[in-house]
Amino acid sequence: MVGPRSWFAGLFSRNSNKRQSVGERATDFSVTPLQEARLQKLKERLNVPFDETRPDHQEALLSLWYASFPETQLTGLVSEQWKDMGWQGPNPSTDFRGCGFIALENLLFFARTYPVSFQKLLFKQEGMRAAWEYPFAVAGVNVSFMLTQMLELNSAKPKTLPAMNFLKVLSEDEEAFDILYSIAFQLMDAQWIAMGASYMQFNEVLEATRIQLERELSLDDIHRIRDIPAYNLLYK
Repeated sequence: MVGPRSWFAGLFSRNSNKRQSVGERATDFSVTPLQEARLQKLKERLNVPFDETRPDHQEALLSLWYASFPETQLTGLVSEQWKDMGWQGPNPSTDFRGCGFIALENLLFFARTYPVSFQKLLFKQEGMRAAWEYPFAVAGVNVSFMLTQMLELNSAKPKTLPAMNFLKVLSEDEEAFDILYSIAFQLMDAQWIAMGASYMQFNEVLEATRIQLERELSLDDIHRIRDIPAYNLLYK
């Protein structure tokens, strides 16, 4: 069930100013040319707002719909049908304002790369679910925003161990951010079930997810995205 926009906006404001509580460590860290190039490319993606008038953004949104509901014809880019995916209203573009086009890219990557996992989360197929569930698509936008903050992607240089280790992972796989997003979404849902959470506890669940990801990205043996323990959740 989708709730008021104040719930959606509140998630961004409450999480945006939180300091990392796990794996925080100030140390010298040299960024390699490859890491710098891939980080810059990722930052450029972060700076692209969602524009409902751009044909490529419209196409991406349509692709997300048909990756989610391949057998259901969509009546339009503005339609009450979007609420079935967990958008706040009939026009999904309004929900991208807090994060931009990358949030749509993340969702589409998840849907295309890990379709089984994506469908299980979309249709809440596992675990004892609350009567008042989190809205899937809006939750996905918030996961994108959470990762941006956790990985310090708006900073000139990473200062925490999770952010530093992410750059190492990024140098091994250019799709590391999108894969980490898929992991984070899956982990968030697992936390949701484990905590027996319901709608208004989403912020608490998202924070628990962030803390767990920080712990896993702080491990000494993290060199590739598949080294993150929660990576296995995508194939359970």
